[in-house]
Amino acid sequence: MILDEILANKRQEVARRRHEVDVDALPPPRLFAAALRQPGVSVIAEFKRRSPSGGTIRQDATPSDIGRVYAANGAAAMSVLTDERYFGGTDVDLQKARSTSGLPVLRKDFVVDAYQVYEARAIGADAVLLIVRALEDAMLRSLLQLTRDLGMAALVEAHSEDEVRRALNAGAQIVGVNNRDLDTLVTDVSLAPRLRSLVPASCVFVAESGVSTPEHVRVLADHGVDAVLIGEALLRADDPGARLAELVTAGAYRSAAA
Repeated sequence: MILDEILANKRQEVARRRHEVDVDALPPPRLFAAALRQPGVSVIAEFKRRSPSGGTIRQDATPSDIGRVYAANGAAAMSVLTDERYFGGTDVDLQKARSTSGLPVLRKDFVVDAYQVYEARAIGADAVLLIVRALEDAMLRSLLQLTRDLGMAALVEAHSEDEVRRALNAGAQIVGVNNRDLDTLVTDVSLAPRLRSLVPASCVFVAESGVSTPEHVRVLADHGVDAVLIGEALLRADDPGARLAELVTAGAYRSAAA
């Protein structure tokens, strides 16, 4: 299973990196959750170089240029892949994207150790991704508390009813439903709308993966989704900025229709 392979590699990587970053040099965070609680459906626009399911995505893209494009076309926040082996990302990608965009930035990686949360803050991340499937309940609760202690946010990712309940029981305030199964890499864009009702309005609800058209965004708006995380649909577009603006406009549908 691809997720098991990625997590095993990540544990080895963390052991090597543990002493490489000064976790005391913590810059002030930007407010990730507040950025997603705007009228309509907010867009978390993602930068990544490649993925196990999609291969190389946009050969000529740089995080600085893409960050500027996203900020200029209505993104509420950014997500940056920093896993190198499977996604071709680096910590520098996140730092450059955050600097040029001015947006709150999610460090999208595979967190298996508390050190990675400190590391994320040290490189400027405002939020981290915590994958329910990858963590035992006690570790998930502990990592969530650590993010709060550091002034960060956590996007807690689920892929089933049980995982959504585990996320909420652990204290998640931002719950994401990944439409892509990380074991099979199969995507079902109807999953997030089906699970939306399990998450209370007091939490931010994010739909992840497979969202690529204005119609997808409008359907999610109808189901009360607060935000969408979109990467490949933007990066594979001829004009990522125009595609983002189109999806942001679709996301305004809920507030306009209310």
